[in-house]
Amino acid sequence: MGDAEAVGHLRHAGCVGTEVNAECGIRNTESQRLPSVTSAPNVYIALGSNLGDSITLLQQAMAGLQSFSDQPLRKSSLWQSTPVDCPPGSPLFVNAVVALIPRPDETPELLLEKLQALELEFGREPKKVINEARPLDLDLIAFGTETRSTPHLILPHPRAHQRKFVLQPLSELAPELTLPGQVRNVRELLARLRTDEVLRRL
Repeated sequence: MGDAEAVGHLRHAGCVGTEVNAECGIRNTESQRLPSVTSAPNVYIALGSNLGDSITLLQQAMAGLQSFSDQPLRKSSLWQSTPVDCPPGSPLFVNAVVALIPRPDETPELLLEKLQALELEFGREPKKVINEARPLDLDLIAFGTETRSTPHLILPHPRAHQRKFVLQPLSELAPELTLPGQVRNVRELLARLRTDEVLRRL
């Protein structure tokens, strides 16, 4: 190959997908081949436990939730919280929030079924008393900008913006997130919240 021919078509040594053309100079070729990518929605799930070894249960539940995510989970700190709207004498809760990227073709309805199945795996029994103690509670807080209002699923979670045990850990992951239907972001909701809830980071 002669010098002119060699210069006419070279792979640029330090940059994959770039060609050096004698007439046009350096041009990018990868951008012509790659399909457009649509960013996946962030899904936020609140975890709670006030029965059994709650810290260990939440850590194990997070490991289980990883199988529902297309990328590594983002996890908040663990927080101990006082019960809200629970029967008298209910134990303290341990709470957290995780953020995941749903797998392709996942829907809020399918994910809810998986969350309910995971609760059963961790020993949650059919509810006999409202807000009774339970080893694991998983609440789907938000699924991107999706909204739902059915007997089985309401999105975003209808009380998330009123619960410090949700907003506090959620603010560690997404303080600027504005839930569908809200005008204030998570950080602002938390700052304005008036509640008797007491939280302590573990």
